[in-house]
Amino acid sequence: MLTELFHLLRTIEGKPWAYRAKFVGLKILHGANFFAALHLLSYIGSISTMAGPSMLPTLANEGELVLENRWSHRVFPDSLRRGDLVILRSPLDRTRIICKRIIGFPGDVVCVDPTGEKAPSTEHVEVPKGHIWVMGDNAAYSRDSRDYGPVSMGLIQGRLYARVWPPNKFTIFRNPITYLDRDG
Repeated sequence: MLTELFHLLRTIEGKPWAYRAKFVGLKILHGANFFAALHLLSYIGSISTMAGPSMLPTLANEGELVLENRWSHRVFPDSLRRGDLVILRSPLDRTRIICKRIIGFPGDVVCVDPTGEKAPSTEHVEVPKGHIWVMGDNAAYSRDSRDYGPVSMGLIQGRLYARVWPPNKFTIFRNPITYLDRDG
């Protein structure tokens, strides 16, 4: 990279001062545009690493890269559905980013702990306005809404779109929830 830069500078050595200033200015502008585009792309999507057992078997304990969609839930808030995998700031430690599955939306009555491990399976709660109920797929090793209650929708960073690494496990995450039609 540096050798290419020196080569470019040598090619403009004998040129007039105005030409050299324009050339260097354009190269700086190209670099600034590149970094601005990278910054803007972080609002649309990003690639992240996943670690931890809470989402087994959907996501491995470590070593996977996932593609996040950070744009659609901001532009179309109603695009989130029960069963979607979301990336959010931890309600217990705002510096940590976690991945969980949406179980309930505002107004839904959800079972606090269907497994019965952390609360009686008969205990239910209504999800308040502006909040969601989330759970990890591996309930035994997940800290989720069963521990800290409903999560503010403002903590959602994005929706998981795909697993991109390792290549042999490439997966586009589709919502697994199906609804039964009572009339059919």
